[in-house]
Amino acid sequence: MATIVIVHGGWGGGWEWTPVARKLRERGHEVFTPTLTGLGERAHLGDSGTGLSDHIDDVLAVLKWEDHNDVVLCGHSYSGMVVSGVADRAAERIRLLVHLDSFAPKDGQALMDLVPSEFAEALLATAECPFPRTCCLRKVYFLTTNATRTSTAS
Repeated sequence: MATIVIVHGGWGGGWEWTPVARKLRERGHEVFTPTLTGLGERAHLGDSGTGLSDHIDDVLAVLKWEDHNDVVLCGHSYSGMVVSGVADRAAERIRLLVHLDSFAPKDGQALMDLVPSEFAEALLATAECPFPRTCCLRKVYFLTTNATRTSTAS
């Protein structure tokens, strides 16, 4: 059976994959669903400087400390960026890289290169947000929803 590491999307947590992990375990697979630094139950560990490199390190640490090799590594949404970075730095540990409705960057691409400019601007605006992350997410949603409405109404 396979060892599977599923990495959640942005602003979520490993718990989002509990039902999937349960089904995979019932079929005999070993499944890990880590939560990234600064998100979910690990929100208290992040700060305004927490970013992609920290999230790559989070997953690399799971592979290292759980001594995983021959792993099926799956990234959802934002975590396509994360698993791409992990695969780049630990290719010898990865059997299969899966992008599940995720960003799949080419070498040298940043997330901001892959999203519409309105969304990129909204994300950048949250970097200076003095409020909890959920408040900042409402700001991203509001800005991107209104930008989409405005651009499609023109």
